[in-house]
Amino acid sequence: MSREIDLVIRQAQIVTPDGIIEGELGIDDGAITSVGIPVKQARRVIEAPGRMIMPGGVDVHAHIEQMSGMGQWNADTFETATRSAAMGGTTSVISFAAQAAEQTLAETLTDYAARAARGAMIDYAFHLTLTDITVPNFEYDLAALIGTGHRSLKVFTTYNIQLADAEILSVMDQARAAGALVCVHAENDAIIARARADLLAAGHRAPRDHARSRPRMAEIEAIERICRFAEYLDQPVMIFHVSTAEGVDAIRAAKARGAPVWCETCPHYLLMTEDVLDKPGLEGAKWMCSPPQRTQADQDALWAGLLEGTVSLVSSDHAPYRFDESGKLAAGANPDFPQIANGLPGLETRLPLLFDAMVAGGRGGPRAFAEATAQAPARLYGFKDKGALVPGKHADLVIWNPTVERTYAANDLHDNVGYNPWAGRTVRGWPEQVMLRGETLVENGKFLAQPGNGRWLDRPDLGCQPVATANGGTAP
Repeated sequence: MSREIDLVIRQAQIVTPDGIIEGELGIDDGAITSVGIPVKQARRVIEAPGRMIMPGGVDVHAHIEQMSGMGQWNADTFETATRSAAMGGTTSVISFAAQAAEQTLAETLTDYAARAARGAMIDYAFHLTLTDITVPNFEYDLAALIGTGHRSLKVFTTYNIQLADAEILSVMDQARAAGALVCVHAENDAIIARARADLLAAGHRAPRDHARSRPRMAEIEAIERICRFAEYLDQPVMIFHVSTAEGVDAIRAAKARGAPVWCETCPHYLLMTEDVLDKPGLEGAKWMCSPPQRTQADQDALWAGLLEGTVSLVSSDHAPYRFDESGKLAAGANPDFPQIANGLPGLETRLPLLFDAMVAGGRGGPRAFAEATAQAPARLYGFKDKGALVPGKHADLVIWNPTVERTYAANDLHDNVGYNPWAGRTVRGWPEQVMLRGETLVENGKFLAQPGNGRWLDRPDLGCQPVATANGGTAP
């Protein structure tokens, strides 16, 4: 007699790494037990005709309960951010444990881990954001934290928290020795400083001027430099939030040389242009982010890079600030653009926007969508139990209704930001049911989880280490 399992989902299209399977999905004890094979006995059955089952989203770039480089706390707690993520179909997230001035890495991690344990309602991990390598015990703490599963680091080449080139090389050396990925916000600080000063001197102070204050050459130069660092040290690097065609070209060229380089982009670079900043008064501040949105030609290059594999994944870069004195307008009612916090919310909208573009809109299709939003991020960042609908992995999944259309409203998200940057946009395809480890988080618009439901994800190793090639070099 067959053993009774917890749950079977029937009649849906199941999107797996190997293809789309029509059949049944079996779930037991929080894990996927079978795909496409008839299940004889289950305690619970979900009939899902006309639906599509996708892996739960893995968003590997989100700022949660964090102070920015400008000294402002963002709007979300781990509770509000992970609720928002789940409502949009995301079941795992990597946020940042951001080192404060003079703070040891051990203190940083302890602080963020406590906040996440109290509030997170989906599974989570941390990037260690390194801003001061001179603090006591830096090298010891870094090696120890990497060894206990915190295998991704973040450094900046701009803002007031950037590391110098020599410091970045030192971090990359230590990461190579311990087995970690170095993630980089890559923009040239000197180019930005010059452009910003010239604009302010000429009286250009509005949100619409933000895009010109961060010229595309600032990104291009920094990406090319970081790619060479990775190539020189043979150390895996992830370039965050690529926004330009030339940035994609630089990463493509580095990969062709065998450099261990990966990159991501975000929905606001794939689906917005810099025109979104050109609003009356300060309204455009809602869409200010760094790098800024670019042009239609850049969008086309990013899509091409994503579908060919040069761009590995799409993250949200969720950076939530309210449009009031606690966030975007903290410097007063009439701030210059450099005084406005950079970032926009995205945890909840990432998957519906991309489902609409890639599945409903046919730009890549269901398997490319699953790869960019779940499979690749889980694989590259070492989430061995996440990211794909295959037996043995966690039963993190989303049941999508591919025919439902929703139009975003001005303030209909479940975070703590108070506005939706995609208001007025209609998407086709909607996450009707979201499961984490076989338990329902969201069903028909109702959120069912509790704070503390999320688990920290150990990453004993990564999926982005260089592989030796026949000529003695490496290939990503």
